[in-house]
Amino acid sequence: MKTVEIKNIDDIQTSKDKSNKIEVTNQDVGENQGNDINLIEWINSRRSIGNLDTPAPTHEQIRAAVGCAATAPDHKKLRPWRFIVTEGDARYELGLALVTAAQHKAAIDGEELSEKTLHKTANLPLRAPMIITVVTHMQEHKKVPAFEQMLSAGSAVQNLILALKSQGFSTVWRTGLLCNEPAVKAYFGVGADDYVTAFVYTGTSPADKHLRKPIDIEPLLRFES
Repeated sequence: MKTVEIKNIDDIQTSKDKSNKIEVTNQDVGENQGNDINLIEWINSRRSIGNLDTPAPTHEQIRAAVGCAATAPDHKKLRPWRFIVTEGDARYELGLALVTAAQHKAAIDGEELSEKTLHKTANLPLRAPMIITVVTHMQEHKKVPAFEQMLSAGSAVQNLILALKSQGFSTVWRTGLLCNEPAVKAYFGVGADDYVTAFVYTGTSPADKHLRKPIDIEPLLRFES
């Protein structure tokens, strides 16, 4: 299986190649207010793009994005997430794992899948030139419950997506009914108590991105004093 698996975030952060590191500098609040406003607008411009083509990120660009993902809120620094990059012919192998999962699920549900459905399932990973799968790496900790570790994984996914966007790439966060079926977990080497939290389909959008419609946040927000 031709995948690049980034298992140890320490390896990224302590690499002798300083070009892989991301410098973080602290600035006084208000020092760069104009840029702050631009950043808010930039984040608001993020869109999920389902139709993706080449080029995909280079491995160095992925390392930079994973470095950003690793800054996600992480109680007790457990790093309860891992990143697996699938590209090239490995996408076909992932498709076969999805087919196996679909057939197993159908058998349990007493259903029979059509050839059309099986073909569509096998081709799911081909919708982008690269898929970055984010899986959990849950750990027992008396001060960090499982739900905090899961939320940390979700935060890492969002950081990853924004870091890829900053490098000019489009993404869509997918999961689906099959992502945590035994065959898919086995394919990625995910344990019974862990989860596939995201298939981040990654590549270049062949079409212009439509502007997002304004979101009414008032029903979502409450101030208390």
